[in-house]
This record gives sequence, C-alpha cells and structure tokens, in this order.
Amino acid sequence: MATAFSSDGEAVLRRELPPGPAPAAREALDSFYEMGRAATFVRDGGFRRVALQFPDELLADAATVAAQMEAATGAEMYILGDTTYGSCCVDEVAAEHAGAEAVLHYGPACLSPCRKLPVLHIFGQQPLDIRCCVEAFRELYPDRQSHVVVLSDVVYAHAMGELEQQLGPEYPNVVFSRVVYGDPPGPTLPGEVWQFGRQFQVEAPGGLQDCAMFYVGAEGLALTNFMLTWNCCPFSSFDPATGCGRRETLNVNRALMRRLYLVERARDARVVGILVGTLGVAGYLAVLQHLRELLHRAGKRSYTLAVGKPNPAKLANFLEVDIFVLVACAQNSLLDSSEFYRPVVTPYELELACNPARKWTGNYLTDFRDLLPGACAHVELPLAIPAAEAVPDISLITGEMRATHIYDPPAPQLPASTTLACRDQTQALAEISPAASFLESRSWRGLEQQLGQTPVSKAVQGRRGIAIAYEDEGCEQP
Repeated sequence: MATAFSSDGEAVLRRELPPGPAPAAREALDSFYEMGRAATFVRDGGFRRVALQFPDELLADAATVAAQMEAATGAEMYILGDTTYGSCCVDEVAAEHAGAEAVLHYGPACLSPCRKLPVLHIFGQQPLDIRCCVEAFRELYPDRQSHVVVLSDVVYAHAMGELEQQLGPEYPNVVFSRVVYGDPPGPTLPGEVWQFGRQFQVEAPGGLQDCAMFYVGAEGLALTNFMLTWNCCPFSSFDPATGCGRRETLNVNRALMRRLYLVERARDARVVGILVGTLGVAGYLAVLQHLRELLHRAGKRSYTLAVGKPNPAKLANFLEVDIFVLVACAQNSLLDSSEFYRPVVTPYELELACNPARKWTGNYLTDFRDLLPGACAHVELPLAIPAAEAVPDISLITGEMRATHIYDPPAPQLPASTTLACRDQTQALAEISPAASFLESRSWRGLEQQLGQTPVSKAVQGRRGIAIAYEDEGCEQP
C-alpha cells in the first residue's frame, strides 16, 4: 500500500503515456515540429550528434521525428525521454551523457538560458481559434482605450501575429509580448520589460501597474508565475482548449499569504536543505554559493541535496532538515509542498527570512538570478552586530524568541574546524554535526553489520517482484 511518503513502484512501471496532440500526417507533422527550421539549425551549426528532448505527451512521435531529422541532416539523433528535472528546462546533463553537441527542445519551455550547449526551442504549433479569442477579448475589455499586455503560452506564440492584426486597429493601447530566448543583449530601454522569455514595451503613463494582462493559454505554472510576479495587474485569460475567456479569480493575496507563512517557517528553521533542481540554468552554481553564504551568516546549518525531481517520498528521508529551498527555474520553483513532510521555499523567500536588509515590498521574485550580486534585485547583507546588541524577535508560529543578527564570516587565516571535539580522556576525536546528532537520537538507525555474529548459510532463492508487492505477499512461508 502506498502512503504519502512511499511511492508505488508498480504504478510507475505500468504507467501509460497519454496520446500526444501532434498530428499523424506527414505534412502536418512537418509543420507541427518545424522540421525545416530544425534541419537548418543542425546543418548551419555543423552538429554531428544532436539530442532531441521530448515531454511525455510528445514521446509518441519521437522516433518518427528523429528518423526524419537524420535523413534531412545526416547527423545522429539521440532521444531524451525522461528528463532529470522538469521537462520545461533543457536537460543539458542527459545531453552531455549522450555526447550531444546541441539540443532540440520540443514542447512547452520556461526559456531559462542555458550554460553550455546551443539550443533550439520548437514549441509545437497548437491550433488557436483567432475569431473566438478576439470575441472573448472584446467581452473582457469593452473599453477600446484599455491598456492591456497580451501574453501567451509558448505553444500559441505562432498565432500572436494574426491576433495582433485583428485587435491592433481596434485597440490602440494593446501591447503584444514577444517570445525571446536568453538575456537582453544590452541595457533595457525605459518601459521595456524583458522577463521569463517575454519582451514587451509598456506605454501606459503609470507603467506596468496601470496595465491589465490578457493570457492566451491553459491554467498552469506559467500563468501562476506571471500572476505572482506582476501581482499589481488584473489578469484575464483565454483557454484555447475550451474556447472560453474569463477574469482570473485566483486570489493572489491568499497565495502570497501562503508564501509569507513559509517565510516565517524559514526564519524558525535551524537546518536547511538546498535542493538542486537544475543543472542547466545559467547561474545555478552562483546562487548555490550565495545561499550557503546567506545561511552561514544567519547561523543556520545547510546541506546541499541533488535528488532529481523532488517528491514527498524522497524528501521524507531527511528528517533532520527543518525546511528545504529549491533552486530551479522560475516555473518549477513554485512547488506546492502541502503534501511534503517539510515545507519547500524559493530562494527569494529564504532571502526574506535570512537577510534583515531585504524587506517585503509587495513584489515577488521567482527568478533566482535576480538575487545575485550585480542583478536588479540584489540586496547586500548588513554588517554583523554583536550578539549582545542583537534585537530579539518572536516567532509568529511557535511563540519562541529567536536571534535575528548576522554572524561575522570566519577569518580566512583560521582554517581550524570546530566540528571536531575531544570525545573522552583517550583524546579520541568525534565529529559534531546536526545530522549525526539527529541520527543518534533515533530509535532505529538502520541495519547493523554485526560482523562475525551472523552464521554463514547457503544461498537460496529469494522473493520475486518489487519490494512493495512481492509475488508471495500474504502467503505463509514454509
């Protein structure tokens, strides 16, 4: 029986992939996957081995696309099925294992910049009923002078030009965002927004806060990310699958209150687990070092954990950790940890908890690169103050007092470790760590070797099946 902290292995082995939305006809397949543009990218780059990354819903067409790409380019294609982390991010780790020189990323993408390999994003051109979308827009915004920014899911970006032709003459103050990949080539212009792979120019007198947002796409992490980041703007959306437009009723304030509650939990935490949720997004090593330094200066212990895709079963193995911080792309960092044994926060929320100089301003950041030195939202740590002069703080959760001062970093000329201590009069050394101390307090600490105490026996046939459901489960053993 599966619980919240154990996964059903049999269900994973028998899981069936849902049918993909890609058409089966040869002409439609070429259009959907943009075979000509992809082949030009491979030939112009001179790549001899290319990785094709597909999400689960498009894996049914992977073999056909790979065969056509090999015939068109002469390069060797390697299909990446199960991604290391999220399917929206480019899996550079798996691509490097295959010796790939470039990556063709298919399906929805977060458009986070990568570090090493050249990447071509092919979103898959999902159909959009332009007439129905225009009618929904008119109903939601009857005032023709409304300042509206039109955003879209990447799979509908191909239709934004036609939608602009329909709405532009009628709505002179409507701005259509453009899908871009990578960082801006230089300093942005006044009123220009370049974020989350979207670029647009705001013409409203009061800036972005005077604009409404119209999103073309289904409800998901991308829309949630936009609503939390631009929470001063009212949102509406049009779902192409249902053909319905609506004003988004998601209470952003309640969502922010939930995130601020997690900030309070992070302030109470003493041991923090840093979850590596990406190995391909540029700047992830810098933010890992930044978080370690932040936690060290705040007097908290930290452990860096690389567990792949986080789930309750994996993270429940680290009972000594009070809270986790997930370093991932902007979409995957907003993890709903309600079913987890310990909460999971974002790097920005951890900064709110551990950096006294950073104050809550109402703006929410989901891109961890904005926190790094030199970025637009970087805030330096304040100077350390003596512990005797630190102002005590009261936890809003436990009601206990806690220190909020920042500790001085250790002097570089003192490399001596404080984790070694004299254990007894024989001058034996023992390592002191919160994880080891927590392990000692457990009633069960794992299997013991008991060398020389176990009698030797002949090898016999063991159980068959998977550990959660053996074939002889429930039968009496002879």
